[in-house]
Amino acid sequence: MTLAKAEFSNSQNSNIQKWSAYIKGSANRQEFLERALDWVSKGDIGGYMSAHRKDNNINELKTYYNSVIDWVSTVFVDVLPEMKGLEWGRLYEEYHGKYNDPKEMSDGVKKFAADDCVTNRKGIFEFLLGGSLNTKLLEVRVFDTPVKRATYAKQTQADQPKGKSNCPLCAVGHGANKSRIYKFDEMDADHVAAWSKGGGSSAKNCQMLCITHNRAKGNR
Repeated sequence: MTLAKAEFSNSQNSNIQKWSAYIKGSANRQEFLERALDWVSKGDIGGYMSAHRKDNNINELKTYYNSVIDWVSTVFVDVLPEMKGLEWGRLYEEYHGKYNDPKEMSDGVKKFAADDCVTNRKGIFEFLLGGSLNTKLLEVRVFDTPVKRATYAKQTQADQPKGKSNCPLCAVGHGANKSRIYKFDEMDADHVAAWSKGGGSSAKNCQMLCITHNRAKGNR
């Protein structure tokens, strides 16, 4: 522990500035040391310390910690404030074996950081690492209530006189709901063109679907 404190709790360590881009805390409060132990132990700090209490060096601890930091700084060459405090140890374990082109990652970070529909900028990094599939990480802004109500009214007024459901997917089906008119609270707003494929959260890209169809549609 003395050796570990000398490395991670030393405010004069020249690496502090680099570490601070990814880790919340300070050397004086031993928060870099805590993070290093958390990463190498996969969350079981007590068990790790017990198993290594007789070690006369901190080589494993330093090597693992530096591997995580080096991986992050190599994959994401743009340092954003939102990177600080993320679960980099977990992300390293999940994704370091997969090659991610730094330029593609940089382009992605810039793109999503500038997108007003992205309300969780901290989720950008894991979103990109995971192949840009899990849009829940970004907490993409949904349609405003006035837009949803206007779209609901437009669809209902157009379809009800024709004996068609105001859910466009029910209307083209063959089930019992083919002519059902749903109430507003029985429907969800949906991106006609999925946000993940370039569709924005504007009125012209909004359609109301019954809850069942909207949840089944996903990002398709």
